[in-house]
Amino acid sequence: MATQVDVAEQPRVPLSRERVLRAAVALADAGGVDALSMRKLAQELGVVPMALYKHVTNKDELLDGMVDVVVGEIDPPPSGTDWKTAIRQRVLSARSALLRHPWASQVIESRAGATPTVLRYMDSMVGIFRAGGFSIDLTHHAMHAMGSRLLGFTQELFDDTADVGPEMDAALLRELAAYPHITEMVSAITHDEGSVVGLGCDDQFEFEFALDLMLDGLERLRNTA
Repeated sequence: MATQVDVAEQPRVPLSRERVLRAAVALADAGGVDALSMRKLAQELGVVPMALYKHVTNKDELLDGMVDVVVGEIDPPPSGTDWKTAIRQRVLSARSALLRHPWASQVIESRAGATPTVLRYMDSMVGIFRAGGFSIDLTHHAMHAMGSRLLGFTQELFDDTADVGPEMDAALLRELAAYPHITEMVSAITHDEGSVVGLGCDDQFEFEFALDLMLDGLERLRNTA
């Protein structure tokens, strides 16, 4: 059993930029990014707030660094993988990273510019398309078409992932009665109640469905160019 003397003699882990960023990511994972503050981060690390500013100049730089941590979790494609498989695997790895850090898409969208880490990631994706035989023009269109999906998230038209009961479902259908085509679709779609996304659409399936549609379409354009 450690004595008070043993504990006192243990060296203190030095503060570093990486330690600051990883602690910030952990706090955001636990309580959401809106609850994150430099003061709370300092308390978590056991330092005074001013000590943080030796490693991040302000909260904007902190948020940029947190995005870099998340992007750094995206797996590189195995060497020798064809372009389509490489893009698919990398996008799904990005999605897994964002599912581990639900706040990340909100922060990514809020950034005024891309960090060098994000730019290196995007540059590598352009490189995969180019190495796969895409012209620079088609690569440009592909990057626009893929958009935020390259970083593992999309902006959905409808948010139907809320966990609601039968009474709420019935009320929703009554409200939608004036919109027959939407009503038909909502009434006909069945969902797996055991889905990780609750009673809404299977978000993982919808993400992969759209991703595969894009990749198949890009492959057709590449082959006819």
